[in-house]
Amino acid sequence: MKDMIVSGGENVYSSEVESAISTHPGVAQVAVIGIPDPTWGEAVHAVVVPTPGHELTEDEVCEHARQTIAGYKVPKSVEFRAEPLPLSGAMKVLKRELRAPYWEGQDKSIG
Repeated sequence: MKDMIVSGGENVYSSEVESAISTHPGVAQVAVIGIPDPTWGEAVHAVVVPTPGHELTEDEVCEHARQTIAGYKVPKSVEFRAEPLPLSGAMKVLKRELRAPYWEGQDKSIG
């Protein structure tokens, strides 16, 4: 349930969006989270670690995703990071850590 984003009444599963983005050759790691949005409740947001030597743009990532998933599932925003995504001991991305700064001070929080 934590990996489901409800945006404008539509359910978006982060794993589906991550699968679409991860097929881009310039993407080394990707995590998709829901961030607060005043209109839609939550917006789909991708956190991307580019493959070394690749320069990516937000438009490029979104267009790549749009080729395989519905338009409402395509990220509304993309954040690029140089450092690897935080991982648990089981090697799963710690999405709670990625979400925390966005939900700070919000009435509603997604765990």
